[in-house]
Amino acid sequence: MAIDLFSPTHLGAISLKNRMVMAPLTRSRAPKDTGVPQAMNVTYYEQRATAGLIVTEATPISAMGHGYPFLPGIYTDAQVAGWKKVTAAVHAKGGKIVLQLWHVGRISHPSLLPNNVLPVAPSAIKPAGQLYTYEGMVDFVEPRALEASELPGIIADYVHATQCALAAGFDGVEIHAANGYLLDQFLRDGSNKRTDNYGGSLENRTRFLLEVTKAIVEVAGADKVGIRLSPVNPFNDMTDSNPQALFNYVVSALNQFNLAYLHVIEGDVGGKAVAFDFAELRKLFKGAYMANLGYDKTRGNAAIASGHADVIAFGVPFIGNPDLVARYKIDAPLNVADANTFYGGAEQGYIDYPTL
Repeated sequence: MAIDLFSPTHLGAISLKNRMVMAPLTRSRAPKDTGVPQAMNVTYYEQRATAGLIVTEATPISAMGHGYPFLPGIYTDAQVAGWKKVTAAVHAKGGKIVLQLWHVGRISHPSLLPNNVLPVAPSAIKPAGQLYTYEGMVDFVEPRALEASELPGIIADYVHATQCALAAGFDGVEIHAANGYLLDQFLRDGSNKRTDNYGGSLENRTRFLLEVTKAIVEVAGADKVGIRLSPVNPFNDMTDSNPQALFNYVVSALNQFNLAYLHVIEGDVGGKAVAFDFAELRKLFKGAYMANLGYDKTRGNAAIASGHADVIAFGVPFIGNPDLVARYKIDAPLNVADANTFYGGAEQGYIDYPTL
């Protein structure tokens, strides 16, 4: 029988009823003061439990990991209790869900951080552009370069957040090393100008990511850990002088862990064409490969049939279509997701999209 989006599979220890993954999607609908998932967050994920796997919205591992308003966290007991309701609801519907672990690094602002401190980064390089805060749009600030002696503390935050995610009932965790956030900032030479063991060579720039991954794997087990990369996404003012060499190296180095999956954003989220051979990453990685960016049913089925990908992550289609799996199965028309309600707000544009 031909393998397609609706065929079961597994990612490490996580068995999937189909190969459609709900991609991580920031929706900014947690309470400002606590970051505790609330009733509407439970409903939102429960509605989408027919996906083979849900990857949660990116979730800060610590108070210093925050970079946007109204984010849920995964570092306090109250947050764990809130997420427990989410995982229980998804599991009751037969779904699987992993939590995406996030530290934004320089993509933050003092107003979003404890005691108005500066954001941290591998190097003190201010990103171009602005970000959204509780006070509206503001310019990025120049971050503070992390001392090497501070890195074990951040690794400890990743470990604690992983322990919290497991306590909350998640089927696993995904390490967010993409889209210009902290781990990606260490990888790419446009944002990492360090002269110590964490900068310069490919080996040095990859070191922190590997240390974080090793620590998380020791807590969760490799078969419950995935990782997300975005080799050529310029989002958040990211550049690298040789992305193919860098990410070929990164993916090869990650093989030592036998991770559950590799999740790759295959291009520029802005839609600009970029030269990069993603098939090389697929060939280099020894585990399951999750492809993401602009896939629909036809392209997804083709990628699976050709062996390019094992599973496909869908983002915006899952926002507007909680029952995307059922709609794709019978080629039903899709609801159009309302971009005006992607971030912040209440139930409208969040849990009120109609199902078939």
